[in-house]
Amino acid sequence: MEVLGIDIGGTGIKGAIVDTLTGELVTERFRIDTPKPAKPEAIAETIKNIVDHFNWKGIVGCGFPTPLSHGKCLSGSNLHPSLKGVQIDDLFKKKTGLDFTLVNDADAAAEAEMHFGAGKGKQGLVAVITLGTGIGSGLFFNGKLIPNTELGHLTYKNEAFEKYAAYSIKRSENLSYSRWGKRLNKYFQHINLILPPDLIIIGGGASKKLHKYKDQIDIETPIIPAENKNEAGIIGAAIAAAEGIK
Repeated sequence: MEVLGIDIGGTGIKGAIVDTLTGELVTERFRIDTPKPAKPEAIAETIKNIVDHFNWKGIVGCGFPTPLSHGKCLSGSNLHPSLKGVQIDDLFKKKTGLDFTLVNDADAAAEAEMHFGAGKGKQGLVAVITLGTGIGSGLFFNGKLIPNTELGHLTYKNEAFEKYAAYSIKRSENLSYSRWGKRLNKYFQHINLILPPDLIIIGGGASKKLHKYKDQIDIETPIIPAENKNEAGIIGAAIAAAEGIK
């Protein structure tokens, strides 16, 4: 089944048509800068431009960087405060005439990983943790998504853990991998205490550097790197639409 997958980020909005049976992109990726300010109508217009670029008439899956409940934004996240409370799937349908399935962007990337990456066939409780600008999470039990977990927003010293241990913090504070790994150790020990998962998969920009900080993380849960890279959000959004995940 072919589905248009769209991944909305803070700097860019990317789309491609995806074969959801293989996880392969069947078109070149098309990208437009995220509008500034990223208000609902401006985002919807950008989505229409992507749909029109592909001359797409089918269903659309969209990864969106806010917590969601049945297509409604529960916050503005890092995009714009005016998104809070917006039924964003209805707005996109009104703009394009197409049916949209909205899924949290971290959940979308994790869906791709569970279907076509390091999580394929893995059972039990699996946490896909993305380390990038923030800390995103996708949680799965026996291959089924538990949506909107937002595990990067667990608190440490009265702030979200991602303000202390995201990959962007390592770079902005010029931390060595050893020092950053010790921060991540606090985070993963907390995750291990409250869940604990059977497997942790590291995604995001830091996944390919796992060997540089893994020794600092002292938990029994196995930790492995993700396999999907830049296209994971697009692929996972398309899968979500194909499977009817809301």
